[in-house]
Amino acid sequence: MLMQEREDEKMGKKELKLAFIGAGSGFCPRTVDDILLDERLKDVNIHLYLMDVLEEAVGYSTSYAKEVTKDKDWNLTIVGTTNLEEALEGANFVLTAIEVEREYYWSMDYHIPRQYGSNQIYGENGGPGGMFHFLRNIGPMLEIARTMERLCPDAWLLNYTNPEAKLVDAIGRLTKIKAVGLCHGIGEGQHMISQLLEIPAEDLDVAACGLNHFGWYQKISHKKTGEDLYPLLRERERIADWMAEWDGAAMGRILFRTFGLLPYPVSNHIGEYFRWADGLIASPNMQFFYDPANENPWETKKIPPLVYFATDYKERGYFEKIGETRENFMAERFRVNPELTFSGEYGVPIISAITFDVETPLLSVNMLNHGSIPGLPDDMAVELPADVNGGGIHPRQMEPLPDGITEMIRTQGVIHKLITEAYIEKSRNKLLQAILIDPTVSSYHSSVAMINEICERQKEILPEMHW
Repeated sequence: MLMQEREDEKMGKKELKLAFIGAGSGFCPRTVDDILLDERLKDVNIHLYLMDVLEEAVGYSTSYAKEVTKDKDWNLTIVGTTNLEEALEGANFVLTAIEVEREYYWSMDYHIPRQYGSNQIYGENGGPGGMFHFLRNIGPMLEIARTMERLCPDAWLLNYTNPEAKLVDAIGRLTKIKAVGLCHGIGEGQHMISQLLEIPAEDLDVAACGLNHFGWYQKISHKKTGEDLYPLLRERERIADWMAEWDGAAMGRILFRTFGLLPYPVSNHIGEYFRWADGLIASPNMQFFYDPANENPWETKKIPPLVYFATDYKERGYFEKIGETRENFMAERFRVNPELTFSGEYGVPIISAITFDVETPLLSVNMLNHGSIPGLPDDMAVELPADVNGGGIHPRQMEPLPDGITEMIRTQGVIHKLITEAYIEKSRNKLLQAILIDPTVSSYHSSVAMINEICERQKEILPEMHW
């Protein structure tokens, strides 16, 4: 091995160590596929470490990676491990997609706040549910980042874990690691624009910024002609059928009419930041639906499915998907497809652009603001376009957002700061401050009771917190 490495050095071959933390995630096989589809990386000696705390997840991911690469002429070494330090030692790039019993805890994040009077929907990124989601994930994410500070301090952390903005915000405040959050939500907005304008998405030139899952298009134009398409979009939206893609588009259309800019991605996500969201979405009462008289999912761990759009279930049969096991789920997630297709995620393009110093534009990344969006705090994680090259990831300077939008986002920035302080100080009182300024909450007494119940139900995974 040593002789081969010296020979590679003489030939000028690049060496890259990539660590994927959370190898049981669906982002893992997508990353492996994207590596194999990047021609620039073909001549690089890549050491890909697939790390997860679960042996089962490591087994599935390494088997997938070895199967999909077995007939490829690549200099790619696959190593599976449950040891974080082994994965991170000397890494150039670290990708993270971590979660523990995602649907089990998410169903609590969704239902319990609503039982205490919150009108939050979805419960993943915004509202009280998003705060508890953050508190479960920030400990492991900080462990990764602080281990990176010791073992690979110059590496980039490329994060897919939600709640994206809250985690990137905290990592930026509490560590020296170069971190960026990656999300494909902007593409969902372009899909809606494409349908309303009846123009192919690839012909759209857009620029957007704001908060993760709460971004706003500042520019929509035609790539070929340069025409500003916002006037036409306003005309087309006004005459469009209200019922078309109701769950995905109705709230975005109301916000567009009210604030003058079109938001993204789809309603379930942007609606997490409003108290009145479920009046414009059909699915909230179906999300993680169960019959409390006959079911207790948090005791049995038989978690009902999350319904994203109500229309997804309009023709569902009475006995579909009964008996699906975790083994079947994981086997499907890591099923090898004969034809590889690019995932559309930004992780591998960033790795390639930095490694080869190739100027590459990205529609959206999540990084600390540092003045890129005027009117928002410098130390707040925001979502905005960026350019990537050998010098790293460079957010673009954006125009100010309208005052109403800026204030909504600024409130979320204060919440980010408070829940990070709640974690550091182990303070339920600081968490209560964050919850009480959240737009989806209505009652002080209910908020206190909600905090106590969720902290008790999730005590095995939440950080220790006291009044």
